[in-house]
Amino acid sequence: MENFFTIIGGMGTEATETFIHILNEKTPATKDQDYLDYILVNNATIPDRTAYILDHSKPNPFIPLSEDIKQQSKLGPDFFAIPCNTAHYFYEDLQALTDVPILHMPLETVKEIKVKFPNAKKVGLIATQGTLHDGIYDQPIIDAGYELVKPAEDDIVAKKTMELIYDDIKEKNEVDADLYHEILNEMVNNRGCDVVILGCTELSVAEERAGSAGFNVLDAQSVLAEHCIDLELKNRAAANK
Repeated sequence: MENFFTIIGGMGTEATETFIHILNEKTPATKDQDYLDYILVNNATIPDRTAYILDHSKPNPFIPLSEDIKQQSKLGPDFFAIPCNTAHYFYEDLQALTDVPILHMPLETVKEIKVKFPNAKKVGLIATQGTLHDGIYDQPIIDAGYELVKPAEDDIVAKKTMELIYDDIKEKNEVDADLYHEILNEMVNNRGCDVVILGCTELSVAEERAGSAGFNVLDAQSVLAEHCIDLELKNRAAANK
């Protein structure tokens, strides 16, 4: 197989399933052969990223992530996609292990704000406590000229977001639409966000199943899928010249 990419998934599996659905749905295809070639590594046993970021005595997700990157690099993919925002805490260390480019989901998402929401000034972020803690979105948003609206880790919005991610989606594979929309309403109507970044792939599950109820959201996982499609179609076209 030539001109393929590798997806390092399983964080969590339902979120990865949503990513694959978005990826295939957005691919311009009218027959089987139009779809993209990719390898999916659904490494569901990777330890919880947030737990480790908040407490380094917990099992380290970098170990299995690094093994996946090194193993898959031997196959020669065009690039890697990691549909887990919190895992980008390890981005630089993972990229140092391979010459294969690893797409940076948070950076690509911030770039997309000006494309999809050109008038945005205040950008909200909802995510796991791990992503809020490690700040992987903070500087890119600020450097792009936006005002960042990020709940503190012990803020009610952060707690409700963790409830939605862990108690509902990860544990029960259920989406509490009312809770999801309550969080968005708080960020938009009470905290003045022009757009809210969904900085966790479980929130992408919530968006797919419940919809945004008219609130401006930017789904990082959807941005990553679109970027994968653009890159791989260009690679395919170049190979067929």
